[in-house]
Amino acid sequence: MPDTSATASRLTLSDLAPDTYQSEIRAMTTACDRMGGINLAQGVCDTPVPALVEAAAIQAIREGQNIYTRCDGIGRLREAIARKQLRDYGLAYNAENEVLVASGATAGYHVAAMALLNPGDEVLVFEPFYGYHVNTLKSLRINPVLVALAEPDWQLDVDALRTAITPRTRAILVNTPANPSGKIFTRPELEEIANACRRHDLFLITDEIYEYFVYDGARHICPATLEGMRERTIVLSGLSKTFSITGWRVGYAVADARWMPAMAHFHDLTYVCSPAPFQVAAAAGLEQLPVSFYTQIAADHESKRGRLLSALRDAGMEPAVPAGAYYILARAARLPGKTAAEKARHLLAATGVAAVAGSAFFRPGRGEDLLRFCFAKQDAELDEACRRLRSL
Repeated sequence: MPDTSATASRLTLSDLAPDTYQSEIRAMTTACDRMGGINLAQGVCDTPVPALVEAAAIQAIREGQNIYTRCDGIGRLREAIARKQLRDYGLAYNAENEVLVASGATAGYHVAAMALLNPGDEVLVFEPFYGYHVNTLKSLRINPVLVALAEPDWQLDVDALRTAITPRTRAILVNTPANPSGKIFTRPELEEIANACRRHDLFLITDEIYEYFVYDGARHICPATLEGMRERTIVLSGLSKTFSITGWRVGYAVADARWMPAMAHFHDLTYVCSPAPFQVAAAAGLEQLPVSFYTQIAADHESKRGRLLSALRDAGMEPAVPAGAYYILARAARLPGKTAAEKARHLLAATGVAAVAGSAFFRPGRGEDLLRFCFAKQDAELDEACRRLRSL
């Protein structure tokens, strides 16, 4: 018999694998599902799909639009995205070579990192951060450098930003409106970030998936509109949140024509294409839904935000008021547990309401007194969650 001991010793996980784990968001969703609770942990966005978008998907499937598309998406959807960017931000993109339909905004981010960044490069990421932003970089051997925003309002610390830039810095990542804080970066803050990008010749990667979820008269600004930023900005967004189709995986990236061929190559290599019939449905939504649809999204979620804020205050959890997105960070000091993860599990056991440990969005040692709640829920379920939280 051959000696396999030496061979067996080589059967190990990769160097990256020990840092890869089930996210706290997924873990809480699993725990919530196990007990049949109400999931305010994951941003699944289970509000109704617009009727015309739903009907267009069904029709596309029945018509046989079920095969591969171009790796960068169908022309109809790319053109609809280009028109949307022009309508909303005055940004002109060529639908043929500056728009990529991605398998979710997450895929757009992944392929942008593969196309534009090298192992060992540094990317500045603002803290609190979305875990996928950080872990995607790590998975590609790119180094995320965390830049803490100033509490309690998560304002940009300009000195911290400038100090964090090194010769290895290749890009800055901005999520606005932000997950998990709900922060909307202001024009002066974005100007400071743009100045840093121009001064040090950096890419700017912007995740704008919550662009229509803005409250209290706030306004989302696309950083690519700032002077000298279009050529160096990779804009990521999608329809997952806007149309409540998180499971359909239809996102997009828009960028200068110099960067798009490489991004499309890696999208083909890793995802092939976004689901064909859902691309058709997303195009129908962008073409046919009126501007009032998008303003109504903000109004509906502002109402949901108010109800959950009230319940969290009544539960003694001191919520911060988010300006955008659909998450609330709340203080959980009064809940039993030494860590935020323990506090979240106590809350789930006591009320059947799942939240995410705030530590999932910070470097080790931070966020342990915070929980994140999602309010993108159907009204009846959200109201029941509020009732249960008040029972605390």
